Amino acid sequence: MQTGPQNLITDVTGLRVGNAQDDHIKSGTTVLTADDPFTAAVHVMGGAPGTRETDLLAPDKTVQQVTALVLSGGSAFGLDAASGVADALRAQGKGFQVADQIVPIVPAAILFDLTNGGDKSWDRSPYYELGQQALLQAKSDFSLGTHGAGTGATTASFKGGLGSASVITPSGHTVGAIVAVNALGDAIVPGTNHFWAAPWEINGEFGNHGPAPTPPTDWPKTKFSSQNTTIAIVATDADLTQAQCTRMATAAHDGMARALVPSHTPMDGDLVFAASTNAKPLKDPALDPIHLGHAAATCLARAIARGVYHASPAPNDTVPPYRLP
Repeated sequence: MQTGPQNLITDVTGLRVGNAQDDHIKSGTTVLTADDPFTAAVHVMGGAPGTRETDLLAPDKTVQQVTALVLSGGSAFGLDAASGVADALRAQGKGFQVADQIVPIVPAAILFDLTNGGDKSWDRSPYYELGQQALLQAKSDFSLGTHGAGTGATTASFKGGLGSASVITPSGHTVGAIVAVNALGDAIVPGTNHFWAAPWEINGEFGNHGPAPTPPTDWPKTKFSSQNTTIAIVATDADLTQAQCTRMATAAHDGMARALVPSHTPMDGDLVFAASTNAKPLKDPALDPIHLGHAAATCLARAIARGVYHASPAPNDTVPPYRLP
């Protein structure tokens, strides 16, 4: 398989990503946006999701496209990041024209990072401003690890983080993923330094350790708490309907299960958005969606491992990073 030029979700032409974080509170926000509205869908498999405006992403709903997607820390407080993004987009004149009003559509999902060692004694939620800052930072290149929505993320053994990856399908379409990894489970095979996602690694993108040499014999390590949730976006330039995006989001959850063990638990809110810029027609309407689903799952598995791999240490961490400086 071949990655895109940057091995990021922004290899899908037209997409931009912005990150903002507050290292004092150990939390942050990530925004995916584009110059033009894009088709979007969602699929939830975790038992404890926190979301905004996801009902309208069902294929039978009137709205088929969105202006931006938001991933945020902060649990329920983090949903306020989408309000900041929506207001900033409106000020830029971006959104859907409804009578004499402009209404940006900004679905969002959050993860729980309120007990990660950061100072959460705010009087007013910081996420509105973090959302606006992230939107202003949106560009084609962005940092991985302890940034944006992955700033305060953790897994059972190591710090989580913000990850991304891309791949080119046989039809020439680009697929990318971005994820904030904050799982109840682990990205690492018990008793080893090998990633569960190792079979899908490309060009040593998360250390080139390869698969674990022997099958695991121990039960996977977990936080065994409600302080979790892995949230992701998969995107493509293939021209997909909202129903086809929903199917791609569903398939992408396979990647989450490959990279995090266990995943989709009652105490995770595991969620995947899917987005299409609709730039390139399908060459084979029967075969291409199959490849797109596989690509989305592969990219998400790799992005999860990269998010953990690139995490960096910070004061008051509750778990160490995978790599020490």
